[in-house]
Amino acid sequence: MDKILLQIAAELKVRPAQVNAAVTLLDGGATVPFIARYRKEATDGLDDIQLRELEARLGYLRELEERRDAVLKSIDEQGKLTPELRAAIEAAPTKQELEDLYLPYKPKRRTKGMIAREAGLEPLADKLFADPSLDPMAEAAAFLNPDAGFADAFAVLDGVRDLLSERWAEDATLVGKLREWLWAEGLFQSKLAPGKDENHPDHSKFRDYFDYDEPIRTVPSHRALAVFRGRTLEILDAKLVLDEEVVPGQPTLAEGRIAQHLGWRHAKRAGDELIRKTIAWTWKVKLSMSLERDLFGRLREEAEKVAIKVFAENLRDLLLAAPAGKRVVMGLDPGIRTGVKVAVVSDTGKVLATSTVYPHEPKCDWEGSLHTLGRLVATHGVNLIAIGNGTASRETDKLAADLIKRIQGMAPDVKLEKVVVSEAGASVYSASEFASKELPDLDVSLRGAVSIARRLQDPLAELVKIEPKSIGVGQYQHDVNQSELARTLDAVVEDCVNSVGVDLNTASAPLLAQVSGLSTAVANSIVRWRDANGAFRNRQQLLDVAGLGAKTFEQAAGFLRIRDGDNPLDLSGVHPETYPVVEKIIAAAGRPVQELIGNADVIRKLRPEAFADEKFGAITVKDILAELEKPGRDPRPDFKVARFNDGVEDIKDLKEGMVLEGTVSNVAQFGAFVDLGVHQDGLVHVSQLSNKFVNDAREVVKTGDIVKVKVLEVDLARKRISLTMKLDAAAPGPKSGSRGDNSYRPAARGERAQSGRGHPAEAPNAMAAAFAKLKR
Repeated sequence: MDKILLQIAAELKVRPAQVNAAVTLLDGGATVPFIARYRKEATDGLDDIQLRELEARLGYLRELEERRDAVLKSIDEQGKLTPELRAAIEAAPTKQELEDLYLPYKPKRRTKGMIAREAGLEPLADKLFADPSLDPMAEAAAFLNPDAGFADAFAVLDGVRDLLSERWAEDATLVGKLREWLWAEGLFQSKLAPGKDENHPDHSKFRDYFDYDEPIRTVPSHRALAVFRGRTLEILDAKLVLDEEVVPGQPTLAEGRIAQHLGWRHAKRAGDELIRKTIAWTWKVKLSMSLERDLFGRLREEAEKVAIKVFAENLRDLLLAAPAGKRVVMGLDPGIRTGVKVAVVSDTGKVLATSTVYPHEPKCDWEGSLHTLGRLVATHGVNLIAIGNGTASRETDKLAADLIKRIQGMAPDVKLEKVVVSEAGASVYSASEFASKELPDLDVSLRGAVSIARRLQDPLAELVKIEPKSIGVGQYQHDVNQSELARTLDAVVEDCVNSVGVDLNTASAPLLAQVSGLSTAVANSIVRWRDANGAFRNRQQLLDVAGLGAKTFEQAAGFLRIRDGDNPLDLSGVHPETYPVVEKIIAAAGRPVQELIGNADVIRKLRPEAFADEKFGAITVKDILAELEKPGRDPRPDFKVARFNDGVEDIKDLKEGMVLEGTVSNVAQFGAFVDLGVHQDGLVHVSQLSNKFVNDAREVVKTGDIVKVKVLEVDLARKRISLTMKLDAAAPGPKSGSRGDNSYRPAARGERAQSGRGHPAEAPNAMAAAFAKLKR
């Protein structure tokens, strides 16, 4: 079997046959969601996480093989490919090690070492290194070559130095040993760059790294990326150093390692000083900077992997957050001078009304704003208010609270709730081409309010309209490999959409485009067919859509749902290809499909093995029975609302010991950020998440969770809030100035704006009349 498949099987700890089946399906155009859901029989149950890892490793190892072939061909064409070198190249397990082996043979511009070799100095270099008792100056006299630039013994010995140092610096074994030693022993160090003012506002955010060092092998992702960002901005200097005291004229630890590898030691022979200086030159000029670059690259790559993983996990949690469902929602996009943008959407997401109110500075029209909002609530039966969490969100939340209080005072039976939601990406959506097509008659500023309202109804359906990295749940997302970030986040979106399923007759084109097998073009074709022909009555009609053939149908059909269609199975996750199996189940149960679906008592008495055949085995039948028991089940949790504390509107209102409720807005390995409604998220350090040891914050919380926290410390100057979820804890949390742990701080949630003045207890008569009418 292909060695790539064997290697992946060993890494994933699965059987080679499972990997072979998965690779065959992937190469045949199958998507990961389709394979994970409908080809369990072939892969023996590989899940989507295993398949994504398999897919990534497959790509890497295939690229490695392509590069290996190119390297072998290049060296062979030079006539330098020995059996030993071929064996080493064929055994190289990583791209880095392959490039180390290729380095001496890689075509490059002429170097000083090459010039020395061309001038015939290689025999002298070999002779002096082999026998350090020889006098270098005396031996060099026989190798003078003025035409080549070696007119005296000093120039000749410089050439020997260049030739030997270049040879040693291209020794793959030596380079590999030094690289791993430096990774194990090196310190990642950063300092404030010369000439930079530590009190400058743009510099002070990197204060934790003005005098910082840590073993490079243990540097956490967020600290590594913070230093690299500071270096890119030329605020920080970063170096790889060793914990040693350098004595002039004495070999450093690195030089000692090189000497040990070469089998040389200083014995005060005539040629030993030349060799010592050549080793020092090899380290200082040839290896130190290149190895620092390699290890910084390794650190960055590993840090980026963690950061992308954190972003992906937070995005998954946000996309799979509890949907409010079919409720009429009023979206409020807060603003101060430009006003609060208002949009009311129906329980199906249709825009019913829009407006702009000005409760804050400079107009301070609090009463007029309440009147407008109250009229919209009464007219359209609003029962949920979604408030964006940007500038003036806390003041707008207070406006909504006042509105709810007055409404319930007049109409106690009217149930109205408010929720502060993340507005990240709303402005990106508002200005997008899709938004202009979806909401052509709305001003760009009002589209954001529509998005805020809809993302509360169904976060997944709305957020897929926005580029994933614009959703804002990442850590240093602009500093990581953008193509890898996009690939990972796109995979998360695809997996989330397909795990929930999509309503074929209501889904937008961006949502449909995330369904297994559907491209953007095909998704647009589905919408056009729907507009021209009305709602789909059954899944088979998909084959009437232009550009949607049998292969695409196979990949997509099981994830598309049709409500009130011709076949009840079209509302379930049962794939059309297995409908004949369901016919057997119906016959055995003696009940029509309408009575069988959801009937757990009957379904649980059926044995999957009784309906298995050569095409669909017991694993597939078991999934079919589970789907029939709970058709179209939504894996997302139930909808809940966080309650912010009255009187806590700004970071200045926070006091040590306060117990508050908030929503987890972001999770990193070192802790969780919690939105308390004060424009600035607080940090629950990983050590404060639980009374038990926690290695990764995601073991305890995830984005979107509603949690109770206690305030440990408030640093007003640096806008940092330390929190604990150990509500009975008396010990203080990590100091906000401590090295690294609090170094990642999300952007402030906006400026503090003055609330409107005057809050009379009674609403205007017109508003009261509207609610009296609504109550009737």
